[in-house]
Amino acid sequence: MRLVCRYAGTIVGLLLTGCSVGPDYKTPSVPMSASFKEAVPADYKTAGQWQPARPDDRAVKGKWWEIFGDPELNRLEDALTDANQTLKESEARFRQARAMIRYQRAAEFPAVSVGASAASIQDSGRGPYFLIPNPQPQGQLELPFDLNYEIDVWGRIRRTVEAAREEAQASAADLETVSLSLHAELALDYIELRSADSQERLLSDTVKAYTDAVRLTQNRQVGGYAPISDVEQAETQLATTRVQQTDIGVIRTQYEHAIAVLMGEPPAALTLAPAPLNLVPPRVPSGIPSALLQRRPDIAAAERRVAAANEQIGIAQAAFYPTLSLGALAGFEGNSGAAWFGWPSLFWAVGTSLSQPLFDGGRIRAQSDATRAAYDAYVATYRQTTLTAFQQVEDNLAALRILDAEAQQQSQAVDAASRSLRTFTNRYVGGEDAYLQVITAQTALLLNQRNNVDIERRRMEADLRLIKALGGGWDVSQLPELDTGGIPRGAIVPLAQ
Repeated sequence: MRLVCRYAGTIVGLLLTGCSVGPDYKTPSVPMSASFKEAVPADYKTAGQWQPARPDDRAVKGKWWEIFGDPELNRLEDALTDANQTLKESEARFRQARAMIRYQRAAEFPAVSVGASAASIQDSGRGPYFLIPNPQPQGQLELPFDLNYEIDVWGRIRRTVEAAREEAQASAADLETVSLSLHAELALDYIELRSADSQERLLSDTVKAYTDAVRLTQNRQVGGYAPISDVEQAETQLATTRVQQTDIGVIRTQYEHAIAVLMGEPPAALTLAPAPLNLVPPRVPSGIPSALLQRRPDIAAAERRVAAANEQIGIAQAAFYPTLSLGALAGFEGNSGAAWFGWPSLFWAVGTSLSQPLFDGGRIRAQSDATRAAYDAYVATYRQTTLTAFQQVEDNLAALRILDAEAQQQSQAVDAASRSLRTFTNRYVGGEDAYLQVITAQTALLLNQRNNVDIERRRMEADLRLIKALGGGWDVSQLPELDTGGIPRGAIVPLAQ
């Protein structure tokens, strides 16, 4: 008898433990190269701004925007973290996904329900009663407890819980992606705003210089050394530059308004004092292409959704197998309150049910095929996300390399334009050249100076976009190890194999 009980216990244990049908998850392969095509700019290496990435690298972590060394930018970014509405929406989505783990995990436990009922029954006196010719009113009181439990023989419930866990991890990575994008967008807007301030300051200084030039031509015209056309040309140049200076205000206010909205404030609530673009070039970890698989939250989200889609395949396959359920019912039933809870009023029933689909018109097969197709789609999305990440890094490496050479050339152009303006101004004062030569030299210098400011803006933006392309210091180890109960925690599949 003891041996029979032992075997029975073993069988029950195996049924309760069950097995899992469906494929085991393996991280899909992605197109990979041994190194980036674009070389790091030479001045970045010599200045120590480009460092090899290491597992314990702390050059860009957490508040990555602090590496630009701008207190005002730091203040704005911190305010965005606390108040941005899009970020709050993503955080709520993550909490929703995390709650779904508990929802799906509830299926691992029996469902118990209770429902009390009380009724007074009076049968018709004219009914066809043969044994009870005159029925009397009766009371009926019931208090049943109902238990239902599906034994997870094929792992459907376990896979459902695991899929919810992986989706929650993907949602956490989505939250990091949104945070990275919003903080980068604010930094880009801030760079644009400060670049506009630099342009405005340059134009303001130019207006002062052109005002002096107008005064020069007026004095020469009064002295009879220059025609009135020189004065008119100088005044035209001055007025045109004032228009350009005023027009900068349109761009600046738009970026100021955009920053306010990112910070969760109406545009009228934010005013930023003018200041030139003067950010510190960042120290950006380069690493190797495979490091992107660890440092990009959007890649991590795509990979987690591949894992969740793999679980769905197993869930769909479990539908081909029988479903085993355990049911129990117990309670009290009586015809009066006094006898309701007496021992004779007790009733109970215990049993199991086994159901196996025989014919459903191909519905289960279609669902299985659909989950496999969805898995293939998520794999393609994961690979495309990775390729896009590589492209973004290469794009910004190329931009830094090209803009580095362009900045040097532009600096030489500014110096040459400055010398040219001095030469033509001196020749005009000496009566050797017409004022048109001065106007041409002034226009060339201003154009080159403005282009110089614009190149600095583009270099800073390329730096920032490169930081964003590298994940902003985020790492896959920051994915939450969500507890699913009975499922190993921290079993996150590494993204770089």
